[in-house]
Amino acid sequence: MIAVLEEKEVHAPLGLVLSGLALDSREVKPGTLFFALPGEKENGGDFIAEAMTRGAVCVVCERPPEGDIPHILVPDAHKALALCAAVWYGTPAGKMTLVGVTGTNGKTTTTYLIKQILEKTLSAKVGLIGTNQNLIGDEMVPTDRTTPDALTVQRLLAQMADAGCGFTVMEVSSHALMQKRVEGIRFRVGVFTNLTQDHLDYHGTMEAYCDAKARLFDQCDIACVNGDDAWTPRLLAHFAGERVTFGQGMTNDLVGWRARYENDCVRFTACTDIDHEETRIGIPGGFSLYNALAAFSAVQALGVPLSDAAKALADCVGVKGRCEVVPLDAPFTVIIDYAHTPDGLSNILSTVCGFADGRVIALFGCGGDRDKTKRPRMAKIAAQGADFAVLTSDNPRTEDPYAILRDALPGLMESKTPFAVIEERRKAIAFALEEARSGDVVVLCGKGHETYQEIGTTKYHLDEREVVRECFARGQRKKAGPPAGGNEHEDHHRLYSELCGIRDHGEISGP
Repeated sequence: MIAVLEEKEVHAPLGLVLSGLALDSREVKPGTLFFALPGEKENGGDFIAEAMTRGAVCVVCERPPEGDIPHILVPDAHKALALCAAVWYGTPAGKMTLVGVTGTNGKTTTTYLIKQILEKTLSAKVGLIGTNQNLIGDEMVPTDRTTPDALTVQRLLAQMADAGCGFTVMEVSSHALMQKRVEGIRFRVGVFTNLTQDHLDYHGTMEAYCDAKARLFDQCDIACVNGDDAWTPRLLAHFAGERVTFGQGMTNDLVGWRARYENDCVRFTACTDIDHEETRIGIPGGFSLYNALAAFSAVQALGVPLSDAAKALADCVGVKGRCEVVPLDAPFTVIIDYAHTPDGLSNILSTVCGFADGRVIALFGCGGDRDKTKRPRMAKIAAQGADFAVLTSDNPRTEDPYAILRDALPGLMESKTPFAVIEERRKAIAFALEEARSGDVVVLCGKGHETYQEIGTTKYHLDEREVVRECFARGQRKKAGPPAGGNEHEDHHRLYSELCGIRDHGEISGP
């Protein structure tokens, strides 16, 4: 195993017998090889002593540890973990055909569509590694990590290979690429959905964010990319493999033509130079068209005929938390969506506006310990795309929730759209439902598939489907009344003053 490490200095006895690998000192058992990974908040080097106490036989690290501790020095501990994990689990990636999907929005839905189309057209067993869940066929594979580290990725791939999966489709985030979680894995197909502002707290600039995404294509044979996205040329600047573009522009290799947007689906003609097929995707919105085209381009690169893909797509189901309608015996509609970026919020609101008979009520928040610059942008988008906006908490994490609200509020203040600010998310949802009248659509943005809210360092149970049903069952929806008028904007400025004065407690709501 040590042989796969590059530029190493071995300060440990030869012939070590290993019982396992670990990057968390709490998971170390006698005989473990411990990887002391550097991190933004915690440094694995600080836990070497604990790992040795628990029975680690050697440490892989970037700096020599204190004391007489067996260790292997490497220039990149993250890369070392990925390469060693692959060997430890028998290089499972080489036993399957892999598809990696990256981009700001649409990764989850696109991976699910690819998985379903491959299963329906090739009768194949397909694994999926994603932020929503991990699947072997229809079987869910539990993991305690939302974003799999390199060790978890290789373990999951091994499970999928052992279960007979011929394909695995994987979401690949910019963080995963920068932190070498998929290092050494060869993807047959890499898919790029789009690039919009997100994670600038980590990457710094959009250029750096794009370059992080581009790393995926260093590990791909075929690149299937959104030809309508302005960042695609930069993304593929150094890619020498086969390229397939998709989009609505007629210069793309795969074109979504004559799109018809309905309240429960998108119908379109998928066109190539030699073929065209009528099809539909049962998820409304323009973003669904691009997700469908991304999936088509990937499966075609794997040998699935366009006609078969088009038939399969019509039977594909959506993903939990992506434009998900909550079943409710109410005169209004409630939709849950993961939209947590400016582009994602804009997409879902424009989709809903396309079929809403009444008003669109948008409930949204902004995550703590994340890019602060997108907060007023998201508020502005909510005000522009909705008839009523409710600003609340998302996952505040270690930030003051009211500080996050104050950051976002200017985007609402510059609009005349009526709004409310209610920090506690459950109360905010109840308020939105009370505000709803017949024909309205309430859109709960930001949580999607998540069934928790992260406050401080603790994750508290919060399933918005349950909250909606509970609120409605308690009869918390108020009788429909006329919209507020007159001095709405004046009230907004009063609300802003109240918010500025609140620090540790309190609740703010609009008229």
